[in-house]
Amino acid sequence: QVQLVESGGGLVQAGGSLRLSCAASGRAFSRYAVGWFRQAPGKQREWVADITSGGNTNYADSVKGRFTISRDNAKNTMYLQMSSLKPEDTAVYYCAARSSDYATRYDYWGQGTQVTVSS
Repeated sequence: QVQLVESGGGLVQAGGSLRLSCAASGRAFSRYAVGWFRQAPGKQREWVADITSGGNTNYADSVKGRFTISRDNAKNTMYLQMSSLKPEDTAVYYCAARSSDYATRYDYWGQGTQVTVSS
């Protein structure tokens, strides 16, 4: 069982930066693949980025080159550094974990943190 808690959301102007954190409970965090998702008002939740247990990263085209996902297994924490933010990045951001790099389903989710980018 893993519990995830996001933090770091807020209001920022277009072009600005924010860093989201996701703190995980449990000793197995280092074995989990983890990722970030977001959901804007009136839209479906979409995948943003993920990172495997070995540190390999993947990004949605919409954030590639602007967002960086990372993890610190010693701190049981995952991060999403967001730069050059755009109004269309406004959404509730969720972190999620799946039990292995090969699992296809994310079983654990945080409660979400709001990111609002003003123009």
